[in-house]
Amino acid sequence: MRLTKKIFKYIGIIVLVPIIYIIISLILTYIPINNGTDNTTKNHTIYLNSNGIHLEIIIAKNDLNTSILKDQKYTSQAQYFSFGWGDKNFYIETTIWADLTFVNGFQALFLKTPTLLHVSRYSSVDKNWVALKIDPEQLKKINLYILNTFRLDSKNKKIILAGLGYYKNDDFYEARGNYTCFNTCNTWVNTGLKKSNIKACLWTPYDFGLLYLHKK
Repeated sequence: MRLTKKIFKYIGIIVLVPIIYIIISLILTYIPINNGTDNTTKNHTIYLNSNGIHLEIIIAKNDLNTSILKDQKYTSQAQYFSFGWGDKNFYIETTIWADLTFVNGFQALFLKTPTLLHVSRYSSVDKNWVALKIDPEQLKKINLYILNTFRLDSKNKKIILAGLGYYKNDDFYEARGNYTCFNTCNTWVNTGLKKSNIKACLWTPYDFGLLYLHKK
């Protein structure tokens, strides 16, 4: 009888933990910060894009810090660069959702796993991107945030994973930080906006909160 009670207790905890996580994360997602108005001239535009789950930050080449472009491979066709951060194994082994396995998903969510920066290049603005108007100081801060996410080798060069991009217009680079369910790909984007004094969620592991804030 005692054993049965213990089993049900542990099952209850296992079921309750994700429910609490979802409730708290949804509440924090809909609490905006950096929402005040100011008199600065917002003469720069960056963008957010989502594949339905995963957010990326997109910045025009002319607005990128030259240190970010250093050691990257790109052609003159590349006028916009998108940056997404995420779990290394998930990026490499899950090129499409059909490749998702329980092990990959569990490791990404519950273990502190190594990460990559996914950098894609575009020739023009896509109609599905969400535009964010920002001032020069905010642009400077978001550039610094992205730059500091690249992990460098002993020669202070970015570490590219050759041949592992999904298409011809993207590459993966070793990144700083560890991925968990409390520090997801979308949390990385949200943290970057928060640190750059750009409107963001108090905390979020999702893509829809930021998209909602900036589509309004």
